Amino acid sequence: MGRRCRSLGLNRRGSGRACVRHLLLDLDAPLMSFGGDMVDAYGVVRDFPAKSMVAGLLANALGWERHDADAHARLQERLVMGSARAGEGRRVRDFQTAQLGGGDRGWTTRGRVEGRTGGAATYLSPHIRYRDADADARVLVALYLEHGGEEPTLDTLADALDRPERPLFLGRKPFLPSRPVRLGFVDTGTIRAALIAGLALLTDMPDDDAPVRAQWPHAEGLAGNAREEELTDERHWPAGVHAGLRRVAEGDITRPGAAA
Repeated sequence: MGRRCRSLGLNRRGSGRACVRHLLLDLDAPLMSFGGDMVDAYGVVRDFPAKSMVAGLLANALGWERHDADAHARLQERLVMGSARAGEGRRVRDFQTAQLGGGDRGWTTRGRVEGRTGGAATYLSPHIRYRDADADARVLVALYLEHGGEEPTLDTLADALDRPERPLFLGRKPFLPSRPVRLGFVDTGTIRAALIAGLALLTDMPDDDAPVRAQWPHAEGLAGNAREEELTDERHWPAGVHAGLRRVAEGDITRPGAAA
């Protein structure tokens, strides 16, 4: 923690900040979905993964269950993260229908079977919804944990991502990653610098100078064309709803060596 970040010129803004060990995640899949707010029948998605989603991805790798609410909440509380769209891909929309009957029953997240109510006419029309997703996108995530000596540590998370207790998915259960999720570690002074360093590790990406859209903690400052955004992307795990407000910076970063 006492080291200074000097390599690659990654700490120009935060010179004097001690290096912090960051874990890098490489989210790459034919389809991925970073869920946003549901608007009527439209399941829209975010451009960047929610803090709750990354916490849930890590918890899934660790084999935690839904009822481990306190453990989920603590992991989310300790998590400091940012992300970059290394490959934009394209936004697609899925049109879904389901014909439900009065006798249909199903399991709920509360762990019990639930039936349906309503008169016969209630079930004459199908249930319709639209769900968005990103096709052929690639998203880099950089993260570290506050109170780093507490379990799970970054090493524990990295090991779990290499040998997950359950299959990992990116937003929805059918959206399986096409490569190992753990990219590696990097020592930098900021999340933003970790994302820039991580882009250099994606050696199979097109070699161009195009800017990369990114999101990092607002406390690191607004660099370049960045703007402030306010998100409600932290989950209240006991209640199963999203609450609170998180401030982030969103702007462009460039790959190391790219023209300024």
